[in-house]
Amino acid sequence: MRFYLAPLEGITGFIYRNSYKKIFNNIDKYFTPFIVPNTSKNLKTRELRDILPENNKEINIVPQILTNNSEGFITTARKLKELGYSEVNLNLGCPSGTVVAKNRGSGFLAKPEELDMFLEEIFKMEDMKISIKTRIGKDSPEEFYELIKIYNKYPMEELIIHPRTRQDFYGNKPNLEVFKDALALSTNPICYNGDIFTADDYDKLTSAFPELNTVMLGRGILANPGLIDLIKTNTKLDKKVLKDFHDEVLNSYVALFKDDNIAILRMKELWSYLIYIFSDNKKYGKKIKKSQNLNDYKAAVFTLFSEQEIIEGAGLFHSEL
Repeated sequence: MRFYLAPLEGITGFIYRNSYKKIFNNIDKYFTPFIVPNTSKNLKTRELRDILPENNKEINIVPQILTNNSEGFITTARKLKELGYSEVNLNLGCPSGTVVAKNRGSGFLAKPEELDMFLEEIFKMEDMKISIKTRIGKDSPEEFYELIKIYNKYPMEELIIHPRTRQDFYGNKPNLEVFKDALALSTNPICYNGDIFTADDYDKLTSAFPELNTVMLGRGILANPGLIDLIKTNTKLDKKVLKDFHDEVLNSYVALFKDDNIAILRMKELWSYLIYIFSDNKKYGKKIKKSQNLNDYKAAVFTLFSEQEIIEGAGLFHSEL
Protein backbone atom coordinates (compact mmCIF):
# COMPACT_ATOMS: atom_id res chain seq x y z
CA MET A 1 0.00 0.00 0.00
CA ARG A 2 1.17 3.53 -0.79
CA PHE A 3 0.32 6.26 1.69
CA TYR A 4 -0.16 9.92 0.76
CA LEU A 5 -0.56 12.99 2.97
CA ALA A 6 -3.48 15.22 2.02
CA PRO A 7 -3.00 18.99 1.96
CA LEU A 8 -4.60 21.08 4.69
CA GLU A 9 -4.21 24.83 4.37
CA GLY A 10 -2.24 26.40 7.21
CA ILE A 11 -1.14 23.07 8.69
CA THR A 12 0.62 20.70 6.28
CA GLY A 13 3.16 23.17 4.91
CA PHE A 14 6.88 22.48 4.64
CA ILE A 15 7.44 22.80 8.39
CA TYR A 16 4.96 20.02 9.10
CA ARG A 17 6.20 17.89 6.19
CA ASN A 18 9.86 18.10 7.21
CA SER A 19 9.05 17.41 10.85
CA TYR A 20 6.90 14.43 9.93
CA LYS A 21 9.56 12.98 7.65
CA LYS A 22 12.24 13.41 10.32
CA ILE A 23 10.25 11.63 13.03
CA PHE A 24 8.04 9.15 11.15
CA ASN A 25 9.27 8.95 7.53
CA ASN A 26 6.52 6.71 6.13
CA ILE A 27 4.69 8.90 3.61
CA ASP A 28 5.18 8.03 -0.07
CA LYS A 29 3.89 11.31 -1.46
CA TYR A 30 3.04 14.66 0.11
CA PHE A 31 0.61 17.11 -1.51
CA THR A 32 1.03 20.82 -0.83
CA PRO A 33 -1.76 23.18 0.21
CA PHE A 34 -3.21 24.65 -2.97
CA ILE A 35 -1.63 27.38 -5.07
CA VAL A 36 -4.06 29.85 -6.68
CA PRO A 37 -2.87 31.32 -10.01
CA ASN A 38 -3.16 35.11 -10.06
CA THR A 39 -3.10 37.94 -12.59
CA SER A 40 0.56 38.73 -11.86
CA LYS A 41 1.41 35.20 -13.06
CA ASN A 42 3.90 34.92 -10.21
CA LEU A 43 3.75 32.70 -7.16
CA LYS A 44 2.98 34.50 -3.92
CA THR A 45 5.87 34.64 -1.44
CA ARG A 46 4.15 32.24 0.95
CA GLU A 47 3.33 29.78 -1.85
CA LEU A 48 6.86 29.91 -3.24
CA ARG A 49 8.43 29.40 0.18
CA ASP A 50 6.31 26.31 0.72
CA ILE A 51 7.36 24.58 -2.49
CA LEU A 52 10.99 25.72 -2.84
CA PRO A 53 13.18 22.63 -3.32
CA GLU A 54 15.54 23.77 -0.56
CA ASN A 55 12.61 23.66 1.88
CA ASN A 56 11.63 20.16 0.81
CA LYS A 57 14.86 18.23 0.55
CA GLU A 58 14.45 14.50 -0.11
CA ILE A 59 10.66 14.77 0.22
CA ASN A 60 8.45 13.56 -2.60
CA ILE A 61 5.95 16.41 -2.91
CA VAL A 62 3.31 17.31 -5.48
CA PRO A 63 2.19 20.95 -5.66
CA GLN A 64 -1.58 21.35 -5.84
CA ILE A 65 -3.23 24.03 -8.01
CA LEU A 66 -6.70 25.50 -7.46
CA THR A 67 -8.20 27.19 -10.51
CA ASN A 68 -10.79 26.92 -13.30
CA ASN A 69 -8.64 28.87 -15.74
CA SER A 70 -6.57 26.66 -18.01
CA GLU A 71 -4.09 29.40 -18.90
CA GLY A 72 -3.46 30.11 -15.22
CA PHE A 73 -3.02 26.40 -14.52
CA ILE A 74 -0.53 25.95 -17.36
CA THR A 75 1.45 29.08 -16.43
CA THR A 76 1.72 27.92 -12.82
CA ALA A 77 2.63 24.38 -13.86
CA ARG A 78 5.42 25.77 -16.06
CA LYS A 79 6.83 27.74 -13.11
CA LEU A 80 6.74 24.60 -11.02
CA LYS A 81 8.47 22.70 -13.81
CA GLU A 82 11.29 25.26 -13.66
CA LEU A 83 11.65 24.49 -9.97
CA GLY A 84 12.10 20.82 -10.78
CA TYR A 85 8.61 19.42 -10.36
CA SER A 86 7.35 16.80 -12.79
CA GLU A 87 3.81 16.39 -11.37
CA VAL A 88 1.07 18.77 -10.31
CA ASN A 89 -2.33 18.09 -8.78
CA LEU A 90 -5.62 19.78 -9.67
CA ASN A 91 -7.90 20.55 -6.73
CA LEU A 92 -11.52 19.66 -7.57
CA GLY A 93 -12.41 18.89 -3.98
CA CYS A 94 -12.24 22.00 -1.82
CA PRO A 95 -15.74 22.64 -0.36
CA SER A 96 -15.05 26.14 1.00
CA GLY A 97 -17.87 28.57 0.26
CA THR A 98 -15.56 31.28 -1.07
CA VAL A 99 -13.88 28.77 -3.38
CA VAL A 100 -17.11 27.16 -4.62
CA ALA A 101 -18.71 30.57 -5.27
CA LYS A 102 -16.00 31.17 -7.90
CA ASN A 103 -16.65 27.76 -9.50
CA ARG A 104 -13.33 26.45 -8.26
CA GLY A 105 -12.56 23.33 -6.26
CA SER A 106 -15.68 21.20 -5.90
CA GLY A 107 -17.68 24.10 -7.37
CA PHE A 108 -16.11 23.34 -10.77
CA LEU A 109 -17.80 19.92 -10.73
CA ALA A 110 -21.14 21.60 -11.42
CA LYS A 111 -19.81 22.82 -14.78
CA PRO A 112 -19.00 19.56 -16.59
CA GLU A 113 -18.74 21.05 -20.09
CA GLU A 114 -16.40 23.79 -18.90
CA LEU A 115 -14.43 21.27 -16.88
CA ASP A 116 -14.02 19.05 -19.94
CA MET A 117 -12.70 21.97 -22.02
CA PHE A 118 -10.36 22.95 -19.18
CA LEU A 119 -8.95 19.43 -18.92
CA GLU A 120 -8.53 19.21 -22.68
CA GLU A 121 -6.29 22.29 -22.57
CA ILE A 122 -4.15 21.37 -19.57
CA PHE A 123 -3.57 17.79 -20.72
CA LYS A 124 -1.87 19.16 -23.83
CA MET A 125 1.18 19.57 -21.60
CA GLU A 126 3.15 16.46 -22.44
CA ASP A 127 6.07 17.12 -20.09
CA MET A 128 4.04 17.37 -16.88
CA LYS A 129 2.20 14.63 -15.04
CA ILE A 130 -1.23 15.72 -13.81
CA SER A 131 -3.24 14.08 -11.06
CA ILE A 132 -6.69 15.16 -9.89
CA LYS A 133 -8.20 15.23 -6.42
CA THR A 134 -11.97 15.23 -6.71
CA ARG A 135 -15.22 14.87 -4.84
CA ILE A 136 -17.99 12.81 -6.43
CA GLY A 137 -20.15 15.82 -7.26
CA LYS A 138 -21.23 19.24 -6.11
CA ASP A 139 -24.82 18.54 -5.09
CA SER A 140 -25.53 14.88 -5.79
CA PRO A 141 -23.56 11.61 -5.96
CA GLU A 142 -25.25 10.94 -9.30
CA GLU A 143 -23.10 13.67 -10.83
CA PHE A 144 -20.10 11.37 -10.56
CA TYR A 145 -21.21 9.15 -13.42
CA GLU A 146 -20.96 12.06 -15.86
CA LEU A 147 -17.70 13.21 -14.29
CA ILE A 148 -16.00 9.82 -14.63
CA LYS A 149 -16.75 9.82 -18.37
CA ILE A 150 -14.89 13.12 -18.58
CA TYR A 151 -11.99 11.97 -16.41
CA ASN A 152 -11.56 8.82 -18.48
CA LYS A 153 -10.80 10.93 -21.56
CA TYR A 154 -7.51 12.09 -20.07
CA PRO A 155 -4.30 10.22 -19.15
CA MET A 156 -3.91 11.42 -15.59
CA GLU A 157 -1.23 10.21 -13.20
CA GLU A 158 -3.97 9.19 -10.77
CA LEU A 159 -7.47 10.13 -9.70
CA ILE A 160 -7.76 10.77 -5.98
CA ILE A 161 -11.37 10.39 -4.91
CA HIS A 162 -12.94 11.76 -1.74
CA PRO A 163 -16.36 10.10 -2.03
CA ARG A 164 -18.46 12.94 -0.69
CA THR A 165 -20.27 15.74 -2.50
CA ARG A 166 -19.62 19.38 -1.78
CA GLN A 167 -22.98 19.47 -0.03
CA ASP A 168 -21.71 16.84 2.40
CA PHE A 169 -18.75 19.05 3.29
CA TYR A 170 -17.15 16.72 5.89
CA GLY A 171 -20.43 15.40 7.28
CA ASN A 172 -22.25 12.19 6.44
CA LYS A 173 -20.26 9.08 5.62
CA PRO A 174 -18.09 8.64 2.53
CA ASN A 175 -20.19 7.11 -0.26
CA LEU A 176 -18.51 3.75 -0.71
CA GLU A 177 -21.07 2.56 -3.26
CA VAL A 178 -20.04 5.32 -5.64
CA PHE A 179 -16.38 4.66 -4.84
CA LYS A 180 -16.90 0.99 -5.72
CA ASP A 181 -18.29 2.07 -9.08
CA ALA A 182 -15.35 4.43 -9.53
CA LEU A 183 -12.90 1.56 -9.17
CA ALA A 184 -14.79 -0.39 -11.81
CA LEU A 185 -15.30 2.51 -14.23
CA SER A 186 -12.05 4.46 -14.08
CA THR A 187 -9.41 3.98 -16.73
CA ASN A 188 -6.95 5.87 -14.53
CA PRO A 189 -5.28 4.67 -11.30
CA ILE A 190 -7.43 5.39 -8.23
CA CYS A 191 -6.46 6.62 -4.78
CA TYR A 192 -8.95 6.67 -1.91
CA ASN A 193 -9.27 9.62 0.47
CA GLY A 194 -11.70 10.13 3.34
CA ASP A 195 -12.26 9.32 7.03
CA ILE A 196 -9.34 6.98 7.67
CA PHE A 197 -9.00 7.96 11.31
CA THR A 198 -8.04 4.64 12.92
CA ALA A 199 -6.38 1.35 11.99
CA ASP A 200 -9.85 -0.19 12.15
CA ASP A 201 -11.10 2.29 9.55
CA TYR A 202 -8.22 1.30 7.29
CA ASP A 203 -8.82 -2.43 7.79
CA LYS A 204 -12.51 -2.10 6.93
CA LEU A 205 -11.70 -0.09 3.79
CA THR A 206 -9.07 -2.48 2.49
CA SER A 207 -11.25 -5.50 3.29
CA ALA A 208 -14.03 -3.94 1.21
CA PHE A 209 -11.65 -3.00 -1.61
CA PRO A 210 -8.72 -5.46 -1.65
CA GLU A 211 -7.64 -4.17 -5.07
CA LEU A 212 -6.94 -0.72 -3.63
CA ASN A 213 -3.23 0.08 -3.51
CA THR A 214 -3.11 3.80 -2.65
CA VAL A 215 -4.74 5.78 0.13
CA MET A 216 -4.51 9.43 1.10
CA LEU A 217 -4.80 10.41 4.75
CA GLY A 218 -5.29 13.94 6.03
CA ARG A 219 -7.15 14.64 9.23
CA GLY A 220 -6.43 11.12 10.47
CA ILE A 221 -2.68 11.79 10.38
CA LEU A 222 -3.07 15.20 12.01
CA ALA A 223 -4.97 13.58 14.88
CA ASN A 224 -2.60 10.63 15.18
CA PRO A 225 0.78 11.09 13.46
CA GLY A 226 1.56 7.47 14.34
CA LEU A 227 -1.41 6.09 12.43
CA ILE A 228 0.55 4.70 9.48
CA ASP A 229 2.98 2.87 11.76
CA LEU A 230 -0.03 1.44 13.59
CA ILE A 231 -1.53 0.31 10.28
CA LYS A 232 1.69 -1.14 8.88
CA THR A 233 3.32 -2.78 11.89
CA ASN A 234 0.83 -2.43 14.77
CA THR A 235 3.32 -0.06 16.42
CA LYS A 236 1.47 2.12 18.90
CA LEU A 237 2.37 5.79 19.09
CA ASP A 238 4.83 6.40 21.92
CA LYS A 239 4.20 9.55 23.92
CA LYS A 240 7.88 10.54 23.81
CA VAL A 241 7.96 10.19 20.03
CA LEU A 242 4.87 12.38 19.77
CA LYS A 243 6.45 14.98 22.08
CA ASP A 244 9.60 14.97 19.93
CA PHE A 245 7.45 15.53 16.85
CA HIS A 246 5.51 18.33 18.56
CA ASP A 247 8.73 20.05 19.65
CA GLU A 248 10.20 19.76 16.16
CA VAL A 249 7.15 21.45 14.63
CA LEU A 250 6.98 24.15 17.32
CA ASN A 251 10.68 25.02 17.24
CA SER A 252 10.65 25.17 13.45
CA TYR A 253 7.69 27.56 13.49
CA VAL A 254 9.37 29.78 16.06
CA ALA A 255 12.55 29.88 13.96
CA LEU A 256 10.63 30.56 10.75
CA PHE A 257 8.25 33.28 11.90
CA LYS A 258 10.44 34.81 14.62
CA ASP A 259 7.14 35.63 16.29
CA ASP A 260 5.96 33.43 19.15
CA ASN A 261 2.32 34.43 18.69
CA ILE A 262 2.19 33.26 15.08
CA ALA A 263 3.91 30.01 16.02
CA ILE A 264 1.43 29.41 18.85
CA LEU A 265 -1.54 30.06 16.54
CA ARG A 266 -0.21 27.47 14.09
CA MET A 267 0.26 24.97 16.89
CA LYS A 268 -3.26 25.56 18.18
CA GLU A 269 -4.58 24.71 14.72
CA LEU A 270 -2.70 21.43 14.91
CA TRP A 271 -4.01 20.74 18.41
CA SER A 272 -7.59 21.06 17.17
CA TYR A 273 -6.90 17.62 15.65
CA LEU A 274 -4.17 16.18 17.86
CA ILE A 275 -5.92 16.64 21.20
CA TYR A 276 -8.42 13.84 20.57
CA ILE A 277 -6.02 10.95 21.00
CA PHE A 278 -5.40 11.98 24.63
CA SER A 279 -7.36 11.01 27.71
CA ASP A 280 -9.34 13.82 29.41
CA ASN A 281 -8.69 15.82 26.26
CA LYS A 282 -11.39 18.48 26.65
CA LYS A 283 -9.96 19.94 29.88
CA TYR A 284 -6.40 20.05 28.61
CA GLY A 285 -7.41 21.24 25.17
CA LYS A 286 -8.98 24.31 26.73
CA LYS A 287 -5.76 25.07 28.61
CA ILE A 288 -3.79 24.93 25.37
CA LYS A 289 -6.34 27.06 23.56
CA LYS A 290 -6.31 29.72 26.28
CA SER A 291 -2.51 30.04 26.43
CA GLN A 292 -1.44 33.58 25.53
CA ASN A 293 2.34 33.33 25.29
CA LEU A 294 4.99 30.73 24.58
CA ASN A 295 5.69 29.95 28.22
CA ASP A 296 1.99 29.41 28.98
CA TYR A 297 1.64 27.29 25.87
CA LYS A 298 4.63 25.09 26.70
CA ALA A 299 3.41 24.68 30.28
CA ALA A 300 -0.05 23.58 29.10
CA VAL A 301 1.44 21.07 26.68
CA PHE A 302 3.90 19.78 29.28
CA THR A 303 1.05 19.22 31.72
CA LEU A 304 -0.95 17.30 29.11
CA PHE A 305 1.95 15.01 28.26
CA SER A 306 2.81 14.51 31.94
CA GLU A 307 -0.66 13.78 33.24
CA GLN A 308 -2.52 12.11 30.37
CA GLU A 309 -2.04 9.13 28.09
CA ILE A 310 -2.60 8.38 24.44
CA ILE A 311 -5.85 6.43 24.11
CA GLU A 312 -5.35 3.13 22.34
CA GLY A 313 -7.36 3.00 19.12
CA ALA A 314 -8.39 6.66 19.29
CA GLY A 315 -8.79 8.77 16.19
CA LEU A 316 -10.27 12.04 15.06
CA PHE A 317 -13.67 13.13 16.27
CA HIS A 318 -15.40 16.46 15.75
CA SER A 319 -13.33 19.22 17.28
CA GLU A 320 -14.54 20.83 20.48
CA LEU A 321 -11.55 23.14 20.91
